[in-house]
Amino acid sequence: MRLDEVRGFVFDVDGTLVHRAGAEVRVIPGAREVLERVRASGRPYALFTNGSHVPPAALAGELRETGLPIADEELLTPLCSVQTYLERFRGNARVLPLLTDSAHRYLEAAGVRLVDGSNGASVDAVFVAQPGRADFDLLELAARTVIAGARLLTGSYVAAYAGADGPILSRGAMATAAIAKASGARPVVVGKPSHAAVRAMRDRLGVPSEELAVVGDDLFLDVALGHLGRSTTVLVRSGISRALDLSRVPQKRRPHHAVDSVADLLEWL
Repeated sequence: MRLDEVRGFVFDVDGTLVHRAGAEVRVIPGAREVLERVRASGRPYALFTNGSHVPPAALAGELRETGLPIADEELLTPLCSVQTYLERFRGNARVLPLLTDSAHRYLEAAGVRLVDGSNGASVDAVFVAQPGRADFDLLELAARTVIAGARLLTGSYVAAYAGADGPILSRGAMATAAIAKASGARPVVVGKPSHAAVRAMRDRLGVPSEELAVVGDDLFLDVALGHLGRSTTVLVRSGISRALDLSRVPQKRRPHHAVDSVADLLEWL
């Protein structure tokens, strides 16, 4: 297998390029070399993580400190793709956010109209990324807002992602599940995997999604994202899908290729 026909790449972060152990971020062997090889080929790449507790530029800076060659504009998160989703409201969407303070400031600076939902004000969407704390009053307000007709948007709705010492549970999914249970609504994912995420990565790279390769460790996030965009999909077994038996996965959900580690891509590039 070679990836000569691929015109751009989208890489997952946790479990694919790095492992996290508490505050420590460990680069997976070969990750830096793969990114450098892609860069040297003249093809663009982006990293897409569902982590959204801080602005994308902050995550990019953290990864640069580990030695990964990543510019601020090459890092995508649900804080980016939710803006793509909200374009359908023609810039007028009123959004009740469940975010950390830094993520709140980022979206506000980007022009997203964030509201607190007080005094019965109309709200078009509730957006859950990764709340900084549990706030039952806010959860109840969000649920009542959704019952009143607002859309329930979430950055991610999977239970966990890969860490160095085992799965890291998603607080965003916990908060979303609470609102969904109370309101009876089905959450709309705007991070991975979603059509909003496909549009975000396509627009950021300037390459049709059909000509991209999506590389990641999660069948239900990264591979599913690639399938939505009709991209080439590569599953790496260095993260959450380490013990996955692909023979038990329906054909339409399987990756096009599976490797033990991102370093295995070096012979394909």
